Amino acid sequence: MADNQQGYNQPVIFLTEGSKRVKGRDAQRINILIAKAVANAVRSTLGPKGMDKMIVDDLGDITISNDGATILGEMSIDHPAGKMMVEVAKTQDSEVGDGTTTAAVFAGGLLEKAEKLLDDEIHPSVIIKGYRLAAKRAKEEYADISEALNLKDSKTLEDIALTSMTGKNADGAQELSRLVVTAVRQVAVEEEGKTVIDKENIKVEKKAGGSMADSELVKGIIVDKEVVHSGMPKRIEDAKIALVDAAFEIKGPETDTKISISDPEQMQAFLEQEEKILRDMVETVKKAGANVLVCQKGIDDIAQHYLAKEGVLAVRRVKKSDMDALARATGARVVSRIKDLSAQDLGKAQVVRERKIAGDSMTFIEGCKNPKAVSLLIRGGTEHVIDEAERAVTDAIGSTTAALRDGKVLAGGGSCEAEVAHRLRNYAKTVGGREQLAIEAFAETLEIIPRTLAETAGMDPLDTLVSLRSKHSAKGGQFIGVDVFAAKLENMKSKKVLEPLSVKTQAITSATEVAEMLLRIDDIIAGSSKGGGGKMPPGMGGGMGGMEGMDM
Repeated sequence: MADNQQGYNQPVIFLTEGSKRVKGRDAQRINILIAKAVANAVRSTLGPKGMDKMIVDDLGDITISNDGATILGEMSIDHPAGKMMVEVAKTQDSEVGDGTTTAAVFAGGLLEKAEKLLDDEIHPSVIIKGYRLAAKRAKEEYADISEALNLKDSKTLEDIALTSMTGKNADGAQELSRLVVTAVRQVAVEEEGKTVIDKENIKVEKKAGGSMADSELVKGIIVDKEVVHSGMPKRIEDAKIALVDAAFEIKGPETDTKISISDPEQMQAFLEQEEKILRDMVETVKKAGANVLVCQKGIDDIAQHYLAKEGVLAVRRVKKSDMDALARATGARVVSRIKDLSAQDLGKAQVVRERKIAGDSMTFIEGCKNPKAVSLLIRGGTEHVIDEAERAVTDAIGSTTAALRDGKVLAGGGSCEAEVAHRLRNYAKTVGGREQLAIEAFAETLEIIPRTLAETAGMDPLDTLVSLRSKHSAKGGQFIGVDVFAAKLENMKSKKVLEPLSVKTQAITSATEVAEMLLRIDDIIAGSSKGGGGKMPPGMGGGMGGMEGMDM
């Protein structure tokens, strides 16, 4: 019997020889360390006074940004836990378009607090339960302190756009925020009593040169193509636009064909027939009444000549996305067979003109009546400046769209986080048990936002946090947050620092879920692959490999 018992104590090896495995507390420690490192890498970018990061890829291309999703997306991260943190930022970006740094920092903060609870011998499942209770309650509290918003409230929408852009160091943010709100309101449609906005209907074009103040909104579409023929007019008033998804060229037969020509007359007749086909195509466009032709495919030189003679402005090889946007903006229908083109298929615009922007010719289709697709042209001194301005505009579009979708808005500057943290502490007392500690840890994590804002403004983070808690405990302190420009605590609502409710609720949802998932992992095992087995990513072999270059 003793011999049998001895046999059970033998280690059972079921993995390939040389495979690595990290178990228990070590697995959790590594995952938490990696997640904290990734969160810390973007934490200093938070807020209007946040710092930028420069990412240099293998080819030497440079990206300078303080947008969380951009930085994490460009960083070369090998560890699976790090990749999960990147997914948090990407989800935040795709769902609401802003608050990516907040979501990543918050996820890292939850795991940092969980590490201390694990050290106190609190089981991961208890921490997860506490986090879930806290997340549910936090979202309810955010909704409770939010205020209503509608499409007509353009001033509040501008404040939301400006708050989003101020964090991206975009000069001329005030003017850009006005353009963004005008664009969002233009493409908004009411469906079943709700405001529906498709962000795809706002096309963002960027051109280096000029200053950000030269940026403009076109109530129509900017096509980054030039007029195909020098003999064509460069400006058409009262434009009637034909959108054609077919080539103005002679297509070869589908099957292998041989043509025998025995004398010059036959050759001449053959060429004349080709020319007649192209002339008939142009005649169809003219008969329909079009004076502007936008073609998704090519336009033959002979067809260009006849279009120019008829005074038609033509653009070729236009992207499908631009064709769809033009259809929405001008009211035209995209025609796939040239012979089917009729007057009913045409769209209208006040003016179509070719303009030279920074040395490149672009075609502007402007003055569409009630367009449901518009274009924003972003200008800036250098490529890096306009790239960051484009990211700022995209975030602002996401913020205003998210605010209108939910119809709810919150005071920013860390004031809503401080208020919800205060309420969560009171809620924790009613829960009891060990989960209470997890809820309190969740509340402390929320305070990372005002704390970081204070750090970036050069304020003492600890004094700021103590003062903030005191003000939120007192009556009338609900909207007190960190004014980074004045480096003191102010009423953020009166300062017009506003953020959409969905930015906060989505950040809590994504961050809590990834923290729960990482806390559940107690075993990291090398998986098999087609190339043979057992190789683990850096940082999973029990040490801290793969952490080089991370901002700890």
